[in-house]
Amino acid sequence: MNKVILIGRLTKDPELNFAAGSGTAVTRFSLAVTRPFKKDETDFINCIAFGKTGETIAQYLTKGRQLAVTGSIRTGSYDAKDGTKRYTTDVVVDSFEFIGSGNNGGAGRDQNSYNNGYGSSNTGSDYSNSSSNFGGMNFEEDMTPVDDGDMPF
Repeated sequence: MNKVILIGRLTKDPELNFAAGSGTAVTRFSLAVTRPFKKDETDFINCIAFGKTGETIAQYLTKGRQLAVTGSIRTGSYDAKDGTKRYTTDVVVDSFEFIGSGNNGGAGRDQNSYNNGYGSSNTGSDYSNSSSNFGGMNFEEDMTPVDDGDMPF
């Protein structure tokens, strides 16, 4: 089983592009995810969202905004222009949830979720009010508030 659940903050604004030929929305972004029990250690994880999911992330989220995503890990490789082989690891986003207040309020939709049809929180492709229960985890009880002054971006 290849299932990933991440909670982190966007390191920069999401980049929205459209695939040549099909016109499918492709949004790339990076999440800064702090390691539990090690305040000074953070992983920067590359994520990709397709279709309506990607368009929504690009439209409503900006740098510093806290986000929970579910998806799967995808690895790949390519030959760089200098002839070396490069390896990639990305999380392909299936669904996400706005959490926290973020730096800009993200269109005022705190604790709303979006799902592209894969997963269990929504069955449509629209926003819906939800509790802060994501993947069976209650974040209101399990999370310690983050001081935005401690963030590196």
